[in-house]
Amino acid sequence: MTGKNATEVRPADAEAIAHAVRILQGGGLVAVPTETVYGLAARADSAEAVAGIYAAKGRPDFNPLIVHVASLEAAETLAHFDDRARDLAERFWPGPLTLVLPLRSGAAIAGAVTAGLGTIAIRQPAHKVMRAVLEGSGLALAAPSANRSEEVSPTRADHVANSLAGACPLVLDAGPCQQGLESSIVALRENGDWQLLRPGPVTRETLERILGPQSARNEDAIEAPGQMTRHYSPGKPIRLGANDCAHGEFKIGFGPVDGDCNLSASGDLNEAAARLYDCLHDAAASDAEAICIAPIPETAIGRAINDRLRRAASR
Repeated sequence: MTGKNATEVRPADAEAIAHAVRILQGGGLVAVPTETVYGLAARADSAEAVAGIYAAKGRPDFNPLIVHVASLEAAETLAHFDDRARDLAERFWPGPLTLVLPLRSGAAIAGAVTAGLGTIAIRQPAHKVMRAVLEGSGLALAAPSANRSEEVSPTRADHVANSLAGACPLVLDAGPCQQGLESSIVALRENGDWQLLRPGPVTRETLERILGPQSARNEDAIEAPGQMTRHYSPGKPIRLGANDCAHGEFKIGFGPVDGDCNLSASGDLNEAAARLYDCLHDAAASDAEAICIAPIPETAIGRAINDRLRRAASR
């Protein structure tokens, strides 16, 4: 690290985690790995700390943040859990499921975290490093993806350092993220309805088996991260569903459709989800002027992959 505004990348050992805890308790920012993507964390009870997230990311302040907690008990001090919410938390926490629930009156959450809404997006992450940071700090942490707004989400420490150079003092490096795709976000309504606001590792089919059919929602309402039309962009034109690519295009393959980077040569959608952002980062760094991407099946986690790709391709 050189200069007071440089970003330091450190292996996520006990000493580095303790340093991260001190920064967070003091109101600073730290990039922390989760099982989904690297998150840019700040204490969720401090308006000044949360403002630092929005400034570092260049993120619009009407876009809510996910709050990460160490336990279901901690979550229940911030949000109202009904039987459905508690059942989902017991099934999938710690893990890649975010619940959008009514915010408790008087909860120690800065208003900017919820973008002034009466709900809060909350989850208990599974990654051992993020869990150690949460438990060591004793804080609830707001932690969107650790990258500039609209850019490709980071699944490796170097992705964070390249995107947020100088804007975040510390990145805890624990290698590539296992899931590689942001959490599923489910809104549970007080009238018994529910909606999947962002597809992810916990699939719509799984949720419907537990909750029944989901109800219609207002597609224009921004209630949770990942709902902006333009998001996850590598900064180049993207052509989807391409079996053949034109000269000058970086080809991202899938299954038998090979390319400069293949999401999964065996056609495994879970592997494809884990490799999606790596391939988009490679495409962004290449000399190619545009990107073409092989067809991805619209099933299971393939829906989540296609959701990210459609937003990445939006101009």
